[in-house]
Amino acid sequence: MIDTDAVVTYIQWSWPDEDLWCYDELDGERWSTRHIEIRAHDRTFLAAASLAEVLEARDSGEPGAVQAYEHRYGVVPEAPFPTSTADGEPPIGPISAEEFERLWQQGRQAREQR
Repeated sequence: MIDTDAVVTYIQWSWPDEDLWCYDELDGERWSTRHIEIRAHDRTFLAAASLAEVLEARDSGEPGAVQAYEHRYGVVPEAPFPTSTADGEPPIGPISAEEFERLWQQGRQAREQR
């Protein structure tokens, strides 16, 4: 269950070798509640996915609902984010709520137009 009363944090991180920028909205336990992926060189949105929507699709009982959701919106990370990064992992930095919301709206629009 998602704790909507917890402090929400917004982060950005990247995989430069994979030309990928990611942005996440984290709940109080550092689970990604919304996830955005952008391919850096052409600004293509590869994901704009919501954990609540994935869980709703799963709980709907409809065959293939989660697969259809993930095909349209991408995949949400399946583990909490660490509070610090280890060697070899991408650095995690803050992003404002306003910037996240701007990217979220752009990402959702792009994914819905595919």
